Amino acid sequence: MRFEQFLSQQASNRFSKTALVTSSLRLTYGDFEELSNRLANSLVANGVKRGDRVLVFMDNCWEAAISIFAIMKTGAVFSPINASTKADKLAFIAENCEASAILTQAKLMPVVMGASETTSHEIGFIASAQSVDGEVPEGAADFEACLKAENATIDHGGIDTDLAMLIYTSGSTGRPKGVMMTHRNIDAASESITTYLRNSADDVILNVLPMAFDYGLYQLLMSVRMGATLVLEKSFAFPQAIFDRINEEHVTGFPLVPTMAAMILKMRGLEPGFLPSVRYLSNTAAALPAEHITRLRDLFPGADLYSMYGLTECKRCTYLPPEELDRRPHSVGIAIPNTEAFVVDDSGRQVPAGVTGELVIRGPHVMQGYWRNEAATEQMLRPGAHPWEKVLHTGDLFRKDDEGFLYFVGRKDDIIKTRGEKVAPKEVEAVLHAHPAVAEAVVIGVADPVLGQAIGALVVLSGQAVTERELIRHCATHLEDFMVPKIIEFRDSLPMTDTGKVSRRFASETMEMAK
Repeated sequence: MRFEQFLSQQASNRFSKTALVTSSLRLTYGDFEELSNRLANSLVANGVKRGDRVLVFMDNCWEAAISIFAIMKTGAVFSPINASTKADKLAFIAENCEASAILTQAKLMPVVMGASETTSHEIGFIASAQSVDGEVPEGAADFEACLKAENATIDHGGIDTDLAMLIYTSGSTGRPKGVMMTHRNIDAASESITTYLRNSADDVILNVLPMAFDYGLYQLLMSVRMGATLVLEKSFAFPQAIFDRINEEHVTGFPLVPTMAAMILKMRGLEPGFLPSVRYLSNTAAALPAEHITRLRDLFPGADLYSMYGLTECKRCTYLPPEELDRRPHSVGIAIPNTEAFVVDDSGRQVPAGVTGELVIRGPHVMQGYWRNEAATEQMLRPGAHPWEKVLHTGDLFRKDDEGFLYFVGRKDDIIKTRGEKVAPKEVEAVLHAHPAVAEAVVIGVADPVLGQAIGALVVLSGQAVTERELIRHCATHLEDFMVPKIIEFRDSLPMTDTGKVSRRFASETMEMAK
């Protein structure tokens, strides 16, 4: 089944039910279906056809949600681009995927025009939502006018093995790569996640995460698949305003990333149960420190907390059932439904419990590969146990316990080699996070002429005073000598990728510049 068909089904079965809530309007499933049909017909009239790539370069707004489904309705492939993307990166993406159109906002048109001036690829159609004063930027069609096209279904002839989405990685390891996902891939991922989260049409799901980030994007996709309601916000910059919205809309699902959790836990005056409608919280992007898990559960006593692990190339890999959280707070759990996850050595053989190896994923949600990048695809997708399949080699180091629960050790590339020993940054970060003065921390290797690499850390404080020497002593109490940081620097915030993940590469560059 193609994914846009879920929207049509919901419009038939739940025509008047609220599908989408933003700060400016509310859309029913009937509205959502009609507007996406109209935009799809406008795109086709302007040359978009089955298989074309169309960029959605917007912040979190109703126009972005409509655009994603409209593009699928044309038979084309949508590619969500973070609104903070600069012209050179946008130009690279547009040229790499040979985008036929860009749907954007007035405030982002200077970036679009800057990108179009530096790329050899000609973008056939650009539509922009109006500015706050109702102006349409020069060089773009009026997005609002596009919504006045015919309200009719397009017979594009597409099937569920067609590409639905091209989502570019954050580029934390270099140039961004376009991850190819079919309709079948995103349906399989959505079905699996909504199964273990026990989502239903009764859920009201909050999303403050960028829809260019797969975690944010799937909140929209899963909501539509289930016939639920999505409350879409632009960011988590003003937590109290978000809490007010959660209470107003009776939000049941609250997806988090660790930086959001840290912000919540820094706030004063929050009482346990202050958001009583929340049924579950979920976390991915990085593991939550055990101390943060404890404090979140105190604040949300009636909610289940799901620790999860995934990567763009397959959306989600594992989840920890909430009932296991007390027994295994450091685990990211077991394979999600309809997925296999196993740990292998460098020869591809599965390793026994307690031994560290690379995590490999097998399932219907695994990507088709990277857009026009065969070398990178071959590195990630390799032959599996059966002659008809390829499995995803994640590049992440894991170990499993005797009961099969998985534990993230670190990325292969993140391992620090110091004094001839190998150090996983996550182990050092866990000790730093256990100190009450530490809100956030990232650990990296710093070039050292004697040690090879020294252990370095960037730390954000919780508000309590502490010195570098005191934190080093704290680490020395809990870690082997070779794992103790040699350098700790304090920051107001940690460097992030454009999808909100803490970036070790940027952290390393920051520390090198400060030397």
